[in-house]
Amino acid sequence: MPITMLWAVDVYGRVYSLSTAGQRWVRADDMLLELKRVTAGKGRCWGIGCDHHIYLNIMPSETNIRFREETYENQRWNPVDGFTDVLLPTDRWPWSDVTGMNPQPLHSFQLPSRSWEWEGDWYVDQSCGEPSQTGGWEYAVDFPANFSPDKKWNSCVRRRRWIRYRRYTAQGTWAKIPLDNPRKPPLPLCDISCGGWEMSDQSGRYPYLWGVSQQGQVWFREGIHPRVPEGTGWEEVEVPKEVAQLSAGPGDLLWALLWDGNLLVRTGLSLDSPTGTSWLEVDSPSKEVEALHVAVGVSVVWVVTKDYKVWFRRGVNSHNPCGSGWISIGGEMMMVDVGLNDQVWAVGEDRGLYFRMGVTQSEPSGNGWIPVSAQWGSNKKLIPPREECEFRGQLTEASQASAPSGTDSDSELGPTNSEHSATPILEAAAPSIVPLGGTDTSVPPQEVKEPSSAPQQDAPKAFIPASDSFINSLVCDRDRISTTQPSITEMPQEDSVELPPAPVLPTLPAAGHDVPFMNVDLEGAEAARGGQAAGRLLNDVLGTLENSQGIGEEDGPVWTWVSGGGCNVDASSKISWLSPTGPLTSSLSLTPVQSAAWSEQPRQQERQEITRKPLERSNSVWVRKGTFRWWRDWKPQRWLDVVVALEQSTKSDGRKDSIFFVYYSQYDEKKYLQVFINEVTALVPVLHDCHYTFAVYTAERTKQRWPLVLAAPSEKEMNDWLDLLSNCCCECRGIAGAPCRQALWSTTAKGDIMVHEPSLSLEAAAHSMACDLMFWRQIPGHLRCVESNSLGLVWGIGWDGTAWVYSGSFGQQPSPVNPDMHLQTDVRSMHVYENQRWNPMTGYTDKGLPTDRPMWSDESGLKECTKGNTHPPSPQWSWVSEWAVDFSVPGGTDKEGWQYAADFPATFQGHKTIKDFVRRRRWTRRCKITVRGPWKAVPPIHLSDISLMPCLAQSKLEQVPVWALSDKGDVLCRLGVSPQNPAGSSWLHIGTDQPFKSISIGGANQVWAIAKDGAVFYRGSVSPQNPAGECWYHIPSPPRQNLRQLSVGRTSVFAVDENSNLWYRQGLTPSYPQGSAWELLSGNATKVSVGPLDQVWIVADGVPGFPTETPGAVCHRLGVGPMQPKGLSWDYGIGGGWEHISVRGNSAEPLRGPHAPPGGPPRSPAVQRPATQVNGSAVCV
Repeated sequence: MPITMLWAVDVYGRVYSLSTAGQRWVRADDMLLELKRVTAGKGRCWGIGCDHHIYLNIMPSETNIRFREETYENQRWNPVDGFTDVLLPTDRWPWSDVTGMNPQPLHSFQLPSRSWEWEGDWYVDQSCGEPSQTGGWEYAVDFPANFSPDKKWNSCVRRRRWIRYRRYTAQGTWAKIPLDNPRKPPLPLCDISCGGWEMSDQSGRYPYLWGVSQQGQVWFREGIHPRVPEGTGWEEVEVPKEVAQLSAGPGDLLWALLWDGNLLVRTGLSLDSPTGTSWLEVDSPSKEVEALHVAVGVSVVWVVTKDYKVWFRRGVNSHNPCGSGWISIGGEMMMVDVGLNDQVWAVGEDRGLYFRMGVTQSEPSGNGWIPVSAQWGSNKKLIPPREECEFRGQLTEASQASAPSGTDSDSELGPTNSEHSATPILEAAAPSIVPLGGTDTSVPPQEVKEPSSAPQQDAPKAFIPASDSFINSLVCDRDRISTTQPSITEMPQEDSVELPPAPVLPTLPAAGHDVPFMNVDLEGAEAARGGQAAGRLLNDVLGTLENSQGIGEEDGPVWTWVSGGGCNVDASSKISWLSPTGPLTSSLSLTPVQSAAWSEQPRQQERQEITRKPLERSNSVWVRKGTFRWWRDWKPQRWLDVVVALEQSTKSDGRKDSIFFVYYSQYDEKKYLQVFINEVTALVPVLHDCHYTFAVYTAERTKQRWPLVLAAPSEKEMNDWLDLLSNCCCECRGIAGAPCRQALWSTTAKGDIMVHEPSLSLEAAAHSMACDLMFWRQIPGHLRCVESNSLGLVWGIGWDGTAWVYSGSFGQQPSPVNPDMHLQTDVRSMHVYENQRWNPMTGYTDKGLPTDRPMWSDESGLKECTKGNTHPPSPQWSWVSEWAVDFSVPGGTDKEGWQYAADFPATFQGHKTIKDFVRRRRWTRRCKITVRGPWKAVPPIHLSDISLMPCLAQSKLEQVPVWALSDKGDVLCRLGVSPQNPAGSSWLHIGTDQPFKSISIGGANQVWAIAKDGAVFYRGSVSPQNPAGECWYHIPSPPRQNLRQLSVGRTSVFAVDENSNLWYRQGLTPSYPQGSAWELLSGNATKVSVGPLDQVWIVADGVPGFPTETPGAVCHRLGVGPMQPKGLSWDYGIGGGWEHISVRGNSAEPLRGPHAPPGGPPRSPAVQRPATQVNGSAVCV
């Protein structure tokens, strides 16, 4: 690591540097130099002198800083004299720049400052052509034209370039920057800040310099270049309000502090626009307390308020320079500075230097303060935090401050505050450091003897700004003695020294206490008071300084400013003067009271026992960043490369708050999206262009049907981010461990398993929870469908028909060594259809009509699907076979696998007739996935459907009825299923005369089923004593409709037909459980699930108003109750690729109250009232 410097200024204006390779502070060579503030960058440091001039210190290097001055000598040919410097009136100057627009004679070049010297005299540049032949001249026909070293017959003008080099000789010393001439210089500056050297990827990028004048104007230093380190001039930047202080980061961040305590943020900073475009105002972290100081880095902003509390700005980025919110950080500081690598340095309230430990890219707020303990002077004594006697006075002095820490002059005093000065600070004398986990040992305060001097409230206390000159530091030291506070601990009699009251320097009367700064003319005030009084005052002050501890040069500087912009350290750096020692813990916050107690601990232990108390825990911010691709929200939709960041802040009480950011650029303009984690409703892996893609849903994005779709570069990174985001979502919602027994289960078209923890308001009659506010989390595993009940039993079926039972040990990450996670495999077939049309000339060919479907398509014919562009459901799947003709298509095929029909679309059959003009055949290919999840296989029969009897949570059943259908359509009943044995013991075959395709068991052992031809059957006499029942009762289907799936609740039955219509069975009574008729309820339903409370949920085929939405949306029936079993309207929730839902475990009854119809407009289109179809009598088969 290269050697870099930390810069600091004490209250006397002396400048010091501390090398990362050294152990000792080094004072500047110029003993007469007094600076107010410094700002460091890579290889340089700027400062403001007490004479209001700007100073620059360039670090010595092996390469000299040289600048080439050049000018052009121009001549024109005439017939009399040949080439001469007598030019035409319209020609350029005889000596000019390369453009010829500006005159530049040799004698006009002057050195910019005393820091430069000429290396030699002017000489002709003879790099073009042969020097002996051309003399450095270039010829052309006229001005301006293309010059060449060859002289031609028509060359009427010529020029040559003169060069002279100057060298910068002030490296390693503080050089004064000259005033602009002839331009008007800015008013005296009170603050400067350099930054911007990391705004581009160019190596050795030069920094920018910003300044603030005493009148609140903002200035920008132009012309700073590696060859021109001093710059060329100042440019004023308009500001809406007066600025007191500003800070520029290494990148494109610039924040300014206003006199009213608020902050300004400069936007639009770039290489093309280094001064930015506009200002945005940000409120102070605390409404009651104004901001005192601001410091920015690459992507962080730190602020100190007037009560010396430290604040950290969340969500700051070049795409979002304003950030998103403030969090409080432990510690009491007067100013902070953000250096390289976003490391934080600070001047504490005790005037000691501190460093923020643990600052990394993932934890930008760090985790604790440690003092900078470097050696000082000729001895090897370390500089600890300030001594007790000095610190006590400064703490009282700082607590009365009401202005920014920086001052604009070396002779400024703040307004008095007698109200605060009357309150003694008692904690300063009592060390209060204890390791984390230590016990409190309270020592009762002993009596304190009042000093014989006058009461403190009679002596007004003046505020001394942080950037003081020599005279102000004397006043500060004088006031420190005059405001000595009583100590909690009783000192030995021989050690106690009673100091006489020191004289108080009169301050100018202020108009009010809100005046942040006061400019005091010390020379004028001194002349008015008289030379004799001033002499006595100065002698008293100097005498006091000699007797005070911790102020003189022997005990080290009293710091007022620090700059770490040129100090290259990070959290892993091994720096000798940054090693934490003593009882300080890095995870704790350090306040000046604690730092003083720590420094005094060895001395106080020799005198008496120290009173201890626990340290305050600080807030922290944790950040993780990654590179993704984002499917753009607007048209034309395409993938954009973005940077994502998850920022989590931890409060002192352990509460966490997280925000997810997406940073992107549009037309070279930096923008961002932000999603609050507590607003995320689902994180769903999706299939999109064969990327490792997942969608982030919120309530608002669910309503708009446009989730945030991100693609990760690898499967591992996608899974890591999904786990991280899911854990944050669960943590902020208080969800932990396995799903509860009342949970709603669902699966997506990809086979991902999702679960929702319901609340009592989910099924409330009035003010029910909106469906788009439901939070879904993913469960490890892979299934096609899943069913549950309120006793904690969950069964699922894979795409290959394997039955799986939930083992209930989810809560841990999949790991090969975790015995609770089981290996789960699934096999799925992917299909494409080959379509052909017959014509009289060639027969069946792949040349269709313009209105036909694609010749290779999916089953619907709406989407083109070929063998080449058809991929597995997700990258986790892998092919296990090649494409082959599928002969097991419903409706049959001929010997080549073709099915025939009259036209597209129509009903296809397996034989050709004279009217069949189109045909198709299905190609299939198998793929396989292997995952780990909390699921155990139930061999050996493959299933196509399964149903568990819903029951109330307080129900106690020895055996839970479970009915299923095999992949061949056989009806099965699982025996021995219980919460203790969720997999059961054996299958019992139930006889039927035809294969079935859907089955459901409801309350009171009601078993309904649908045959493959669409016929509906009811199983009679099913009971716990007779789990198989006795016979099937045929129930007529709705007219001209074939049902494909049904669900039975406690007292209701709902079914879905082949045309996605939802039907309700009327007339169900205990005495007549078959019901009387089917009533059409609505369309747009693919799956239905009825719970133990007769609640109705469906997977809708689409969402009204969003025709491009992917089929499969979770939908809740509102208004369902005993008097209204069919409900009133639909509430559409999360959608796009949902395959199955089960609410049969949610038996949490809502609180009973007056039933009120939902107010306001419906959340979904109203459904028309269908006609009722009367059913005939049941037939026993």
